[in-house]
Amino acid sequence: MKYLDFKNSIDEKEISECARILVNGGVGIYPTETVYGIGANGLNSESVRKVFEVKHRPLNKPINLLVSDIAMIEAVAKEITEVEYKIIKNFFPGPITLILKKKECVPDIVTSNGDTVGVRMPEEQITLKLIKEAGVPLATPSANITGKKSGTNFDEIIADFDGKVDFFIDNGPSRIGKPSTIVKVENEQVKILRQGSITLQEILEKIN
Repeated sequence: MKYLDFKNSIDEKEISECARILVNGGVGIYPTETVYGIGANGLNSESVRKVFEVKHRPLNKPINLLVSDIAMIEAVAKEITEVEYKIIKNFFPGPITLILKKKECVPDIVTSNGDTVGVRMPEEQITLKLIKEAGVPLATPSANITGKKSGTNFDEIIADFDGKVDFFIDNGPSRIGKPSTIVKVENEQVKILRQGSITLQEILEKIN
């Protein structure tokens, strides 16, 4: 198990090694601007299953995918509407998750057998680099045991997951400290499914 301290500087070689671990089926914990995430290769069912097991997460709770660019969004989602593209253009990268129609390549375990998938592009440079290096979206819920508070305190995260994941990347306290706003567009109407730091009013002001 690796413990990496990136609070003062990022080790590009270690990022590449962590990306390789994820591509090859491993599980890691890494920072985002909202909360810490625990993640795995989002296109590999068995890797995603490990995340559910380690978190004690019920299989009927879908997991969102973290992506690094528009091309990766378009690789996992289809029939993206004009309104959805406007949200992506104005708020990605950032603390917002957009629910989109999924493509066949996204394993059913990620979406709990649903036909939509949550997609987010984090602002956190460490994790953006990690996703780019991996070349695959990362299935990433918050780094906490289900039922506990979302992971923002690194000592608590390590206590919960020590020996259960392949690497930890420490970047100090999460900047925002609460999960992303989850948004869904239905009949061109924007709906908030979970309130985070971005409000409906802010979204509507940007896209209308």
